[in-house]
Amino acid sequence: MIRNQWYVILESREVKPGRLLGVRRMGRDLVLWRDAKGAVACMSDHCIHRGVALSAGKVKGDCVECPFHGLQYDGQGHVTVIPANGKDAVVPATFQGEAFVVREAHGYIYLWWGEPRDEYPELPFISGLDDTRLIYGTWRDPWNAFYTRAIENQLDVVHLPFVHYNTIGAGNKTIVNGPVARMEGNILRIWVDNEKDHGQTPRRPDEMPVPERDAQLTFVFPNLWQNNLGANARITAAFVCVDEQHSILYLRFYRRFGRLPLVRQLSDLLTGLADITIAHQDRRVVQTQRPFVSSLNGGENLIQGDLPIVLYRRRREQLQKESQLPTA
Repeated sequence: MIRNQWYVILESREVKPGRLLGVRRMGRDLVLWRDAKGAVACMSDHCIHRGVALSAGKVKGDCVECPFHGLQYDGQGHVTVIPANGKDAVVPATFQGEAFVVREAHGYIYLWWGEPRDEYPELPFISGLDDTRLIYGTWRDPWNAFYTRAIENQLDVVHLPFVHYNTIGAGNKTIVNGPVARMEGNILRIWVDNEKDHGQTPRRPDEMPVPERDAQLTFVFPNLWQNNLGANARITAAFVCVDEQHSILYLRFYRRFGRLPLVRQLSDLLTGLADITIAHQDRRVVQTQRPFVSSLNGGENLIQGDLPIVLYRRRREQLQKESQLPTA
């Protein structure tokens, strides 16, 4: 994982008041809950006393109570009560669990994967999706693949006529012109121009006209993606890392139409089924890729059409190196 980044790890609605939620993220077992004011807290799903899963316990006010011996942890991981020692006994300073900084926005829960700091960067998100005229439904799709493999699949403009031959790739447009791809800070934008093969040579990226339209594909580090379908519809995905061999895609279909309750439910169902059908065409192939974790110099023989993947890997490697530098 890239350190010192905000990662989407869940949808807000998954952490319910009064309940504990145990999940695996970034290769770690975590427990999340809401305090008395509704704010989300997160810590390692591990009692430092005897090692049981805190997620098997319960919420007590602002704290999580261990199901084994009743120790209570606040949102910063501090043990506040050890019942066997007495409710007014001083808790030793060594009774400190590992807590994680989390924030809630855009219907997501973000986790800070890195060192604590006084000030944190803004939460990453895709421009324009906060438009109040947009509504969305969400589908949750587990993959047996590392999250970078899933991301790279959505940046891949070469696979469309083969993996999606009877859906979004119909038309046999196997020639990949360019593509035009631009890395601007932590945002990667991609313009797609594929066509049928009539014996022509694909145009190089530097031979492509300057794009006047919005990019079809946008990726915002570390794990958010968008397919721009036009002024009235967008498909997005949050690529959530479970561990090195598993991830979860949170797929959303944003749109300006279908606001009436029954129409919205039907639209969410139909568009969700379509998104999942297409995602499963990808999943079937991506789950066979090895090694599980991709890298810039991973031994693959890349082609011109893989430019977006190259740019993604370069930026990812750069961010990894930057996160390992000592801070002042």
